[in-house]
Amino acid sequence: MGLVVMKFGGTSVEDPAAIGRTASIVAGRVAAGKRPVVIVSAMSKVTDQLLRAAGAAAQGDRTGALAIASRLRSRHRDTAFALVKDAAALANWIEQKFDSLDEILRGLAAILELTPRISDLIVSYGEQISSRMIAAAFRERGIDAAHVDAREIIVTDSQYQKAIPIDSAIDKRSADKLPPLIRESKVPVMGGFIGANESGITTTLGRGGSDFTAALVGSAMGAEVIEIWTDVDGIMTCDPRVCADALRVKVVSFEEAAELAYFGAKVLHPATILPAVKKNIPVLVLNSRNAACEGTRIISLPPRCKSPFKSIAVKKKLSIIDVVASRMLMTHGYLKQIFDIFDKHMCPVDMVSTSEVSVSLTVDSNEKLPAIAADLSRLADVKYEGRKALVCLVGDDIRGKSGMAAQLFAAIRHINVRMISQGASEINMSFMIEEDDADEAVRSLHAAFFQDPDPDIFDVEARKQLTQSEQLTAGS
Repeated sequence: MGLVVMKFGGTSVEDPAAIGRTASIVAGRVAAGKRPVVIVSAMSKVTDQLLRAAGAAAQGDRTGALAIASRLRSRHRDTAFALVKDAAALANWIEQKFDSLDEILRGLAAILELTPRISDLIVSYGEQISSRMIAAAFRERGIDAAHVDAREIIVTDSQYQKAIPIDSAIDKRSADKLPPLIRESKVPVMGGFIGANESGITTTLGRGGSDFTAALVGSAMGAEVIEIWTDVDGIMTCDPRVCADALRVKVVSFEEAAELAYFGAKVLHPATILPAVKKNIPVLVLNSRNAACEGTRIISLPPRCKSPFKSIAVKKKLSIIDVVASRMLMTHGYLKQIFDIFDKHMCPVDMVSTSEVSVSLTVDSNEKLPAIAADLSRLADVKYEGRKALVCLVGDDIRGKSGMAAQLFAAIRHINVRMISQGASEINMSFMIEEDDADEAVRSLHAAFFQDPDPDIFDVEARKQLTQSEQLTAGS
């Protein structure tokens, strides 16, 4: 029997109906002879609300913070009673957890200082409660589920809010705790996103970290496959909300998926790829609302694609920083000084372009920009502009295909391009434009490059069915 790690995101466990669908999917894997380990996120929007409660308490708004917690308490309690017939014990446990959360919020409102460590503890309640509740719901539906506290397995350093996993410790904890349950035909259920340092203090892996948890457990256990269940049919050729004829991508490489994830495709957390790559474990992106769909398969060596690109990703809310110093640029160590400043502020850079007298960099727009610019101004003249978007086209061996750049920029000749990057990667071409132009650029590029898609790589049948449906609607 093959071990499969199944991660269900917030929208897949957002209410009793969604949790019921999730239970049916897991039951189907068990019936097929698979051995699932299930990772669940907090219920949809819960993490955001916990952060709001923490922020309100830190500003002295004790009443507002407790009101948010009270609404969350009611939501989880009501969900528990909807899922489990005899939910008294579960509901009592949920009450105790929220009593504990209320105490933390009251203390925070008294000291008026929200540290990263306290923030991690507060947001961890979403996964702590959802995982226990979902394990109970599984048992109610005939799945022999065993709840596992993720903090007993996911060991990290102490970089709160974005902790780095300690792989060797995770491998050992997983080997100690999970196989005994699986041998008893139980289905382990644990929360994603959360972990603990070696002293047992709660940490988190950063937003989107539930995917990371699934990959870490999958790698530690030598899983046959890692399944990421979300609310879309898989990786698409572009955002279907921007372009209605976006296609599902059937298969991509690990490298292509990582590029897409980093450059804005929100289906997948970028770090998810890394543990899977190490063990060559396939990752499937699937839709819990459409379980029959085959989704997207991410593997090390996919078949060659006849189409030039596989997908278009967009990363918005970026800023361009221009650093101009005609006398300094080519001096030894100058670029190091620039990047040391970004390192000091822990600010990642997306794209870099240099000329004879200037360096241009793109970064996420955030509150650190004025401080970064102030430090850079000691080296050179600095200016920065916000509201930019980075458009990234990903495909295999782009560098080896002649004429790609000409075709690409011909398709968007009506849009002003600020920066261009090609050559750093064989599988991506990127450029920077105004944020307001991003949707139009995606539609123009999609029309240019995805009119004759490779049926081995893309779900062209879905497009045919959509076209036939539109024709029937027009005919009626």
